[in-house]
Amino acid sequence: MKYIQAVARADPEAAPPLFNLLANAPEIDEARVLDVNTTLDGVDNYLFAIDGDAKTFAEKAPETVGVESVELTAIGEATTYAMVVVRALETPMYDNILRASSQNGLIIRTPIVYRDGAMYGHGVGDPKPLQDALDAVPPELDIQFNVVGEFRGERDVPSRTLSDRQREAVEVALDLGYYDQPRGATHDDIAAELGCASATASDHLQKAEEKLVRAGMKDLGRDR
Repeated sequence: MKYIQAVARADPEAAPPLFNLLANAPEIDEARVLDVNTTLDGVDNYLFAIDGDAKTFAEKAPETVGVESVELTAIGEATTYAMVVVRALETPMYDNILRASSQNGLIIRTPIVYRDGAMYGHGVGDPKPLQDALDAVPPELDIQFNVVGEFRGERDVPSRTLSDRQREAVEVALDLGYYDQPRGATHDDIAAELGCASATASDHLQKAEEKLVRAGMKDLGRDR
């Protein structure tokens, strides 16, 4: 089986309003499709994790073609979760994406990420279905495959190996500038955001960094 990572970009003038709300709206830093369920009557149910102003998204999205409803939960947290009900058949680009991702022998994996005017995804499949999916891509989408290789399981997505607390610690560290040069935060700052002891925050970061570094070294052929 082959593994691919792809980036899809669309001209904002030609992209569906939903794509623009997720990938181009200034009030959203990032939106991730965590799960999707397609029903027999052409309705897609998406579970999104949204970093940014999800309330504005929830107000605007139902006014766009194909979006039936948006329900938010965990509002006010760093990440808001949204159940978005979409009729893909009423939105040609999403209908074509759905058809492309429904090829025999092809699996599109989550998360699918919307950020900085683009949609990032990854999948698993055999060469022919992958090519068929590429041929079926709507013309308004510009897709670039960044990585093509043999599927290696969870090693292809190093972040999946992190625990929820380790992932949260890394996200907080990034937000506070811990990895900036010069460093913009300390373990104490991160601990204050996480609500734990400084030593605990340091432990979360160290374990997360070790997993990510080991995954990177394996990509370079150094399996240690």
